[in-house]
Amino acid sequence: MRKIILSIVVIAAISFPANRIMAQATVTTAGAANIVTPIALEETSSLSFGTMSVLSITPGTCILSTSGLRTQTAGVNLSSATPISKNAAYNVTGAVSTAYAVNLPASFDVINGSESMTVDALKVKTTSSGVDGLTGTLSATGTDNFTLGGTLNVKAAQIAKLYTGSFDVTVAYN
Repeated sequence: MRKIILSIVVIAAISFPANRIMAQATVTTAGAANIVTPIALEETSSLSFGTMSVLSITPGTCILSTSGLRTQTAGVNLSSATPISKNAAYNVTGAVSTAYAVNLPASFDVINGSESMTVDALKVKTTSSGVDGLTGTLSATGTDNFTLGGTLNVKAAQIAKLYTGSFDVTVAYN
């Protein structure tokens, strides 16, 4: 009988503790979202390395800086004949005073039939930064623009033709 009474006392003590412990706590938290103006990109001028010739045994390059300066290396000889060189140019619009990044391919090809040349070392210069780089900041009116240059790699004895190609330029908020 004593064992039964002792068992009842132990069960009661376990079931009804003197101090209840809280095993949880709750707090109300606020949530928010900010929707900004979508970023947009408009091309105002396409990229052209202009007119040039190349020696039959010496390859070279035509380098078009972001400020429009065109230089040659090795076997390439620049000409002032048309079409003339020009930087690709773009307008960017979006949320005021917001930083953005420009994404460019590592290279792309310009082709004519089975003949091709590679364009690489693409660079941009934004008005907001004033230097070569891949970032800019939209103004207090939500605008900026940039120019693009690069390097055209010309093979020795490259066939005399007009070569064309395309590539993607992407802008995104940072």
